[in-house]
Amino acid sequence: MSFIELDSVYRRYQTGEISIPAVDGVSLSVEKGEFCLIVGTSGAGKSTVLNILGGMDSCDEGKVRVGGKTISDLSDDQLIDYRRYDVGFIFQFYNLVPNLTALENVELATQMCKKPIKPETILKKVGLESRMDNFPSQLSGGEQQRVSIARALAKNPKILLCDEPTGALDYKTSKQILSLLHKTCRETGTTVVVITHNGALAAMADRIITMRSGKVVQIAVNDYPTPVEQLEW
Repeated sequence: MSFIELDSVYRRYQTGEISIPAVDGVSLSVEKGEFCLIVGTSGAGKSTVLNILGGMDSCDEGKVRVGGKTISDLSDDQLIDYRRYDVGFIFQFYNLVPNLTALENVELATQMCKKPIKPETILKKVGLESRMDNFPSQLSGGEQQRVSIARALAKNPKILLCDEPTGALDYKTSKQILSLLHKTCRETGTTVVVITHNGALAAMADRIITMRSGKVVQIAVNDYPTPVEQLEW
């Protein structure tokens, strides 16, 4: 059994009398410790898949399993525990609390976990040891995203879900963030799933899942990922 499994998953949204299939019979798997990219244009269904994996949305049909747990069968209360203890989220626009320092933003996440990593330790790991007492408005976009990554990692999650984590960053900073995520995957064994519209990033991933119009159109396994530093896009 794979660490992540989606089996014939459907998610439909109703607009008046029209049913729109955001996810249309998706089946896929991801192994533990893999760095996985879900690639597709806007509207391909990749964000919906990510939200279903994270327990923030539900499927209408099919089964979703993560770490041996069938999350598609969980109650609302069980999903809260799943999001709290098992999943780390990284968003495109950081979602930091503006009146809390970098350290306090990370500390806030650790207060709801069973086995968190010390916030100071994880901020040092992402290269922000000298910026812990700064507020988000005093940090660059890349630094704010590093805080966001530290916040997710401090939960010590089983799975890290990243929604266009470099979408609001420049080329150089994007490479730094992707390198940090890749390094985290390799060093900690955390399963990392990143959604992106940028197909040029595929060479860095262990597994590349391509989506179009709510369907998976291709799954490729890369036995020899390219180091992020060597990528050009």
